[in-house]
Amino acid sequence: MPVVRLADGDLNYLLEGPAGAPVLVLSNSLGTDLHMWDAQIPAFTQHFQVLRYDTRGHGRSLVSEGPYSIEQNGRDVLALLDALDIAKAHFCGLSMGGLIGQWLGINAPERIERLVLCNTAAKIGSDEVWNPRIEMVLRDGQVAMGALRDASIARWFTAEFAEAHGDKVEPIVGMLAQTSPEGYAANCAAVRDADYRDEIARISAPTLIVCGTADVVTTPEHGRFMQQQIAGAQLVEFHAAHLSSVEAGEAFTQAVLDFLLA
Repeated sequence: MPVVRLADGDLNYLLEGPAGAPVLVLSNSLGTDLHMWDAQIPAFTQHFQVLRYDTRGHGRSLVSEGPYSIEQNGRDVLALLDALDIAKAHFCGLSMGGLIGQWLGINAPERIERLVLCNTAAKIGSDEVWNPRIEMVLRDGQVAMGALRDASIARWFTAEFAEAHGDKVEPIVGMLAQTSPEGYAANCAAVRDADYRDEIARISAPTLIVCGTADVVTTPEHGRFMQQQIAGAQLVEFHAAHLSSVEAGEAFTQAVLDFLLA
């Protein structure tokens, strides 16, 4: 796979779709990699050149020394765009990827055309949630990642979807089990420390907020707060838990396309 060389290592990416088409950047959630978007690629590449990448600490990208910050991850996106000579792009991120999208919308508005913030919040969780998880992962390593894999099924998917669609669930949670413990913990710290509640009103890009009605991590209430803060933001809800891109499937894909092509 192609990589972009950063000062401290390589950032793994895929660029697919018709050359010359508008660029759509896809940013993965905590504990997954760029393949979490596989189901969207056939539809998205009909209209866009799709750039998806493994966030630092995930997949085949660099695992540098932590902790990381969302700003650091956002600057990685800007470095990727610069390396590929992409002046401006649409951006769609889920969970941690949505935090990265918020940072870009606030701090690099000239690089963002339209912004899609999925299953995310201006502030996700608390120190009491993140610090014990970071400690466990750094202490127990890959064993902890396996335990998180099992626990995440209930957070990422509704019970009925997990039971009926193991073929879609297993590849996604398998990504978590294979994620570097050091990279995962470093990004847990990035999510823990990010708080854009006082800044997201500065986002000027047209914005779509996607929520899952059964998402207990980033709830529809979190989505409505962002919608109230971002001028003109639209909001759509699906019957889904935290990974609505997987659980809502074609309906998710169509809603994003309708917004981006409007």
